[in-house]
Amino acid sequence: MRMRAVWRLWSPGRGSRSVGDSARRRINASCPRAAYLGLLAGMALKPVLGKLGSKRVVLASASPRRQEILCSVGLRFEVVPSWFKETLEKSSFATPYKYAIETAKQKALEVANRMHVKHLRTPDIVIGADTIVTVDEHILEKPIDKQDAYRMLSRLSGKEHSVFTGVAIVHCNSKDNRLETEVTDFYEETKVKFADLSEELLWEYIHSGEPMDKAGGYGIQALGGMLVEYVHGDFLNVVGFPLNHFCKKLVELYYPPPKHTIHHIKHDSIPSVETFENLSDEENDSSSPLQYKGAIKLDRSKTHSSGGVCSPGSSNIIKPNCMMPVENQNGVMENPDKFPSKILELLDGFRASKALFVASKLKVFDLLKNKGVLQAVDVANTINSSVCGTERLLDACAALGLLEKTLQGYSNSDSANIYLASDSEDSLHGYIIHSDDHLWPLFTHLESAVKEGTMQNYRAFGKKSENLFQDSYYQSMEVKQRFMAAMHSIAKLTAKDVATAFDLSQFRSACDLGGCTGALANELVQKYPNLKVTVFDLPEVIANVSHFQPVRQHTAPVTFTSGDFFKDNFPEADLYILSRILHDWTDEKIHMLLSKISAACKPGPAHVCLRRGERFKCDLITSYIYPLDIEEMSFLKGLTLWSSAV
Repeated sequence: MRMRAVWRLWSPGRGSRSVGDSARRRINASCPRAAYLGLLAGMALKPVLGKLGSKRVVLASASPRRQEILCSVGLRFEVVPSWFKETLEKSSFATPYKYAIETAKQKALEVANRMHVKHLRTPDIVIGADTIVTVDEHILEKPIDKQDAYRMLSRLSGKEHSVFTGVAIVHCNSKDNRLETEVTDFYEETKVKFADLSEELLWEYIHSGEPMDKAGGYGIQALGGMLVEYVHGDFLNVVGFPLNHFCKKLVELYYPPPKHTIHHIKHDSIPSVETFENLSDEENDSSSPLQYKGAIKLDRSKTHSSGGVCSPGSSNIIKPNCMMPVENQNGVMENPDKFPSKILELLDGFRASKALFVASKLKVFDLLKNKGVLQAVDVANTINSSVCGTERLLDACAALGLLEKTLQGYSNSDSANIYLASDSEDSLHGYIIHSDDHLWPLFTHLESAVKEGTMQNYRAFGKKSENLFQDSYYQSMEVKQRFMAAMHSIAKLTAKDVATAFDLSQFRSACDLGGCTGALANELVQKYPNLKVTVFDLPEVIANVSHFQPVRQHTAPVTFTSGDFFKDNFPEADLYILSRILHDWTDEKIHMLLSKISAACKPGPAHVCLRRGERFKCDLITSYIYPLDIEEMSFLKGLTLWSSAV
């Protein structure tokens, strides 16, 4: 779980943000031509959008024009502006477009490395772009002030100039906590002719403020359009992003065409490109980007795989497939290999858990499942909460992948509809509420449990009873049913894995001690139709199991028998199962119970193997607090079975 995502969204004005349909509407309204071009490009990109839907796509640019252009084709992405300082020496590049490509590449690689090292969130794809204007062999970027804008626009007046945009598509993969990258890059050139500009018109445009954040000092999609006499080439390239070329490149990467369908086309002012026909899912159904002729294949012999400085000539440049030292980001030398990502995950893990708990308790997932997409204010009004607090909670859940956020509002993710809505067949809602109400308070007092070696029920709940289910708190029918719902939801989720972990076909009968609602028992009879399974639990549990039973029972039903582990005889069986039973009992009671099971087994001793994995190093924690895993223990004649399901 990557918690940095949560706290960027909890802190207004920081980190990444998502962009969506309102950006698409803005570009449609402000520039119909751009909208039409976006529609055509979107049609070309349509086969790829499905493959990108599950990937973390990041735009390494704060440019609102690029965001709007990419939104116009329905691409879903995050915005993480690059910190790369654009200080490359222009004279060292043979052509202007090579400078634009390298700048775009460095922007994308900086974001990819920063997200991997600092944000603990490795993206799948990072898109970098850089747009420059060239006239008379001079590169014009963004003006630094009004006088600089005047100088640029005066130079462009009455002349034809070129607009180059370099684009880098960086595919990222985290392997052994190291970032691996593969880069595909390209550029687009568009010719633009300015009319002869009067001084009055020129200064009127400069005073509008529009030139200040645009390459060449003008924005063709807005007021700057009145300066232009003609455009030859991709209009959106002048706006800031060559959408058509980008879409074709993505299609090439994800759907490489058969060689016989490739046609070489020569365009003026740009290098030879390839186009093709017959796009089909059947040609290549891989969801992974593939190298194609137009893509760059990394020369691994020229890159470093062990981190360190990747480009001795410039500490500001990152080579593909290299780990960028943190020195290049904030001036402090730090070895990325030693970055304590696991420790930080543990440090922030409780925040994510609490966000899930609160959203579940407020029935946020139920509301969004029933109502669909809602704005934060609508959710707040329904659950009687503040708009500010609700919006932050929703943003946190979106960062955790529990919700989806668009400019229309918030909606459930697929997993939230399946596991978090309380009325879902596979809902974990009951166990989540139990974790918040019961387990969270207990773990809050872990320090006391370690120091004292005693149960912490008194500190957590004001109760000294070792068996909370028999405490007065649990005498309420509502509380009992809530507890049973919690046990049922987690048992049902793990039951199939437990039932299929071993071959139990040799057994004719089994007894699930403390089997509660029979979730595991029902899974066992589905897997082994000849196995007769009995659930043995307290009378108050057995009295309330009816509404937890499967609606359609195609096998022999499970038998439910009530009794007390320590007072009553167990039902006779070949196999005894204990699931979530021993975790908070004293050693004396555990020994008493296991001895009783051994005596109940058919001739021959019962063998018990209790799994003590890495997360069970401390008996004090597992005995007096709660296990951090789901432990399954089986006892049977002559065999030792054990399983652990998560």
